Formats: sequence, structure tokens, C-alpha cells
Amino acid sequence: MLASNAAVMLTFFAYLALMLAIGLFAYRRTATPSDYFLGGRALGPWSAALSAGASDMSGWLLLGLPGFAFVAGAESLWLAAGLLLGTYLNWTLVATRLRLYSISLDDALTLPEFLARRFADNSKLMQSISAFFILLFFLFYTSSGLVAGGKLFETVFGLDYNMAVIVGTACVISYTLLGGFLAVAWTDLVQGLLMAAALLIVPIAAMQVAGGGAQVLSDIEANNPQLLNLWTNAQGEALSWVAIASLLGWGLGYFGQPHILVRFAAIKNGAGVARARRIALLWTAACLLGALLVGFVGIVYVDQQLGGEIDDVERIFMLLVSALFHPVIAGILLAAILAAIMSTADSQLLVSSSALAEDFYCHLIKPGANSEEVVKVGRVAVVVLSLIALMLAMNPHSTVLGLVSYAWAGFGAAFGPVVLLSLYWRRMNRLGAVAGIVVGGLTVVFWKQGSGGIFELYEIVPGVVFATVAIVFGSLLGGRPSQSVRAKFDEVKGLLRLQADSVVDSQLG
Repeated sequence: MLASNAAVMLTFFAYLALMLAIGLFAYRRTATPSDYFLGGRALGPWSAALSAGASDMSGWLLLGLPGFAFVAGAESLWLAAGLLLGTYLNWTLVATRLRLYSISLDDALTLPEFLARRFADNSKLMQSISAFFILLFFLFYTSSGLVAGGKLFETVFGLDYNMAVIVGTACVISYTLLGGFLAVAWTDLVQGLLMAAALLIVPIAAMQVAGGGAQVLSDIEANNPQLLNLWTNAQGEALSWVAIASLLGWGLGYFGQPHILVRFAAIKNGAGVARARRIALLWTAACLLGALLVGFVGIVYVDQQLGGEIDDVERIFMLLVSALFHPVIAGILLAAILAAIMSTADSQLLVSSSALAEDFYCHLIKPGANSEEVVKVGRVAVVVLSLIALMLAMNPHSTVLGLVSYAWAGFGAAFGPVVLLSLYWRRMNRLGAVAGIVVGGLTVVFWKQGSGGIFELYEIVPGVVFATVAIVFGSLLGGRPSQSVRAKFDEVKGLLRLQADSVVDSQLG
């Protein structure tokens, strides 16, 4: 399609060179595990907000969501509403508390480490179980990014799908391996801005060609009025409570996504959290709106230009870009897809490598490992995990949204209720936390195997419900937490009452 376009290729290579340059610069500032896995807790509000957003949305924002809007129409608005609400609640309920708590717990660097210290789990059982589920679901999540990369490089360069996936994987590994969290966060800032710009420019340009927004809606209504009905699917059938709950349920996943939560822990100071929240909400709203508009405008374009036929609906963004823009501009806009893919895949690889290096190697295999050794293990883990995810991504029939939905549900159910209740419920104990992680994670795994009836409900919803019940019962059956655990909870609660962030941060050291 665009393979013969030298201008597009040149744009791509320039973009990749910029990302590598950022990785090399970050490499010089990465020496300790805190640097590699949390960037020394020095993120500003813009970096934190856009890094969290970019690592959250990934390639499915430019491929999966427009594709879903293309086939489902107004039904996709339920999904977007759930995601926007989840973003708001995550920044409001979790960000400040998790940052303070993780610092006060001897500078906990990873989510498993935070949970283990929060509940004084000296057995290392919680840390091991948490790391296991992180590795399990991140392999599918990372694979979704590699599938998106494969589709992108196949379209732009005309590569064989398998070769395209390999090229995309090599791009992601390169700067993640070098700069760790700083490289990931700084590149996410650039990539987040590029993603937002692309998702606003493409639908606006496409609507102008189609005769304006009102004309697009008129054409869609003439083609299939059910696509504009919020309460029915594209076939005109009324949406059931299962369908609506499943789409809104995506918002539940935010509380348990390790690659998003780690951004909260890395914010430089408390004053930056409120600013980052506002930036994150505006960015998310703009990107979701743009992605939906790409799908809606795509309906009209495909109907008018291609007779209503398209081989892969997840390529609709690429199709519009290649048809409407000059090759140089098209290259920049298509680089936004690569930006979305890289911004999430690198974050997932980094969190997974930290689980292997910090939570398995450093705590279980070699507790006395020095900082340099832990960072080296983390970098090796990036390569190993990338190769495993690469094998999972080699199926050209995989859908980006399908892989993301499974991993999103797994994290949301396994860690969401545990994180929320650990930050707000003083009575919660180690048994309840372990029960919540195991029940939530396994519910998603087994629910996914069912079909028909109640099993049509998105697995994150029952996963979150069962995990919450398990946490409550486990905590009540397991006895009261120790005095030290309760004292630490009260200490953080006291810090939250202080209005001056400078006072809080000075007390935290």
C-alpha cells in the first residue's frame, strides 16, 4: 500500500532515530533499580499524565477502538464512557494514596513489593503470586502491541506479517533495554502528544472530504440508522444489560493495571498529582473522541470508495491516512500508531522485567544481589519476555482488541480490588489480599472459557465482584492486621490530611 513511498519510510526511520536518541540519553541517567524501574521518582505532571495515558491506550486506540466503532457504531460510546470514567476515578482515588504509601513503605518499587510490604508478608508468597499474574497477563498484553506493530509494518513497508512483527519487536526492545523507565516515560510524552494530534487531524480531514460532520451522520443514517442508536447494536437488536455492563466494565480495569499504577508512584511530588490528573483527563477525552470519529467517518469512506468492503476493520485508521494525506504527512500520522504501540509495549516489558528482577530474582533467588546486578537481570528479562510475546503474536488472525480485553480483565480483576481496598480499608489483611489476587485472576481465566448466557458478560465484571468478596471474607476470617501494619496505615492517612505538599514530601524524605 505505502511500501514504495520513500517519504513515508524516511519519516518512520527519523521517528525511530529520535526514540533511540532518547533511550541513549536516559541510559546515562540510569544506574540504580529505582532509576531503571521508577525513574528515580522524578516525573513531572506532563510526563506522568501522558506517560500513563499513552501506556494505557496502546495500539488498540488507533486500531482496535476505531475498528470497533466502525462495526458497532454508537454502541462503542459505552466503551469510551467506561474508559473515561475509569481514568478519572483512578487518578482521583488511587494516585495520591499509592504514591505516598509506596514511598513510606521503604520506597517500594513494584506493585508486588508494595503489596508485600503493605501487609508485612515475610513469607514472600504474595510477592510471588502477584509477579506470576503480572507475567501471565502481560505476555498477552504485550503480544497485542506486537500484533498491532505487525499490521502497521505490513501495511507501510509491505513486509510479510511475521517479519513485520519481528521488526516491530526489535524497535520496542531497543530503547527499553537502554534507558529503562526514564526512556519509557520521556518517549511516552512525545508519543502521547503525537497520538492525540493524529486522532484529531485524521477525522477532521476525513469529515471535510465527506462534506462535514452533519453529512457524515446523514450518510451513516441512510446506510444503517441502527449505527447511530445508543441502545441497539448494528443489527437493530436491543442491547442487553450484559452488553452494556461489559462495555462500561472496561473502566473497572484501571485500578489494577501495573504499568499505569507505576506512573503514580513515580510522580516527583504531591503537587504534581492534581495537575497530572487534569492533563490526563483532557488527553484521554480527546483521544477517545478522535478514535470514535475515525471509525464513524470510516463507515462513510468505505461505503463510498470501497463499496462497503474492507478486509480488516482494525486497519481503518491506516486506510484513511494513506488515502487523504501527502506521503510525508502520512508517514508522521502513521508513526502515531507506532508511538501508541511502543508506548505501551515498552511499559509492559519494563513492569514484567521488574517483576522478574525485583520480585523473583532479588527476593527469592538471590536476596543479596547488588543494584548493578538487579538492573542487568531486568534488561535480560526485557529480551526474554519480548521473545515469548513475539511467539504469541505470530498468529496473523489475532485481533488487537481481543488480546487487550483479556489482559485488561486479568489485571483489573486480580489487582484492582486489592489495590483499592489496601489503600482505604484498615482492616484488610494478608489473607484477604492473597485471596483477592488469586480469585480475581483465576475467575478471568476460567470465565473466558465459558460461552453463551451469563458467560457473555465481560470477564472483568465477575472477576472484580468475586475478588472483592474474597478480600472481605479472607480479611474477616484471617484476624486483625498487626499493630505495625495498622500504624503504617494511620501514618499515611495522617500525611493525606496535610494540605501542604511540601510538608508531606519533606516528611517522606
